[in-house]
Amino acid sequence: MKNRANHAYRYWARRLFLIFSLVLAGCAAPRSGGTPVVYDFGPGATQTLPSTRIASLPPLEVSTPQASLALASNAVLYRLIYSDAQQLRPYALARWSMPPAQLIGQRLREQLGRQRPVVSLGEIFRTSPARQTASAPAAKQEPLLSLRLELEEFSQLFESVDKSSGLLRLRATVTQRSSAGESLVGQRSFVAKQEAASPDAAGGVKALSLAADQVIGEIEQWLMQMER
Repeated sequence: MKNRANHAYRYWARRLFLIFSLVLAGCAAPRSGGTPVVYDFGPGATQTLPSTRIASLPPLEVSTPQASLALASNAVLYRLIYSDAQQLRPYALARWSMPPAQLIGQRLREQLGRQRPVVSLGEIFRTSPARQTASAPAAKQEPLLSLRLELEEFSQLFESVDKSSGLLRLRATVTQRSSAGESLVGQRSFVAKQEAASPDAAGGVKALSLAADQVIGEIEQWLMQMER
């Protein structure tokens, strides 16, 4: 009798697992006639800051964040940790407005720009030799901090069928650039994990957006500590 009960339990457990797996797979399966929903991190700042608040900190050079090929598309990605954690799966009807690394870079520049001038890679050091004369020699270039980011993970993790979270992991490298060359100042990995309110694309996007804001805030504090 006990063996029959155990057999029945295993049978229904396998059936339920198969049903739940098919439901999640349906999120990624193509649907005829469906139009993907496009997401970003939200509107950001809604008011222009007074120009007098700029330059309380020295300028910072920020390059476009880099990402692996798997994270280079606009797909909203998820992993089924309970069945196959190594496989990245895309939602069929959900897209980012641009690749995640670019979204993170855009929000980072917006946040850092509230306290300091933020410039693109090499922008300050682009000078025209034709404009340098004996009467007007080139000004001496001050050392400039340069920030580079590498996005390593940006996906929704399903610990179970109805529980998931957004995971962001990136590596930040700060160097100091001057006319004499470039030297390493610091390097650090940042990890943020935010619980999703719902086990779907909308919940994953919200959780990943919160994770991005958390990491950006931590990067801002890290930069300030290095400049003290």
